[in-house]
Amino acid sequence: MSTRNSLSPSMEEKYSDIKAQNERRMMLAIKKSLSDAYVQTTNELKAVGIDEDAPPQDYYIALAHQQLYALLCGANPETFEGGDPQIAEFVIKNAQNIREHYWLKDTE
Repeated sequence: MSTRNSLSPSMEEKYSDIKAQNERRMMLAIKKSLSDAYVQTTNELKAVGIDEDAPPQDYYIALAHQQLYALLCGANPETFEGGDPQIAEFVIKNAQNIREHYWLKDTE
């Protein structure tokens, strides 16, 4: 199996372009799925005569975040069993670094 380190500069650029394009597609699909879940829940609640609001879109984002976090840590996303605490700690520190670098720098 070849690695990116063995690619020529032009192939490295193609690799990066393909990867970036598919990352964008993935994120668009995730965003669409989150929106669809909200709309579908709203429609289904109305269809059965439930006069309650669907959970806000942030609920679905938080749910996806929690399940993806579990997957990233090697845990079962439904039971949270089997996760690697070292990976969990790394992911948490990464999130804290993003917070500090991008969101706290203007408040200091």
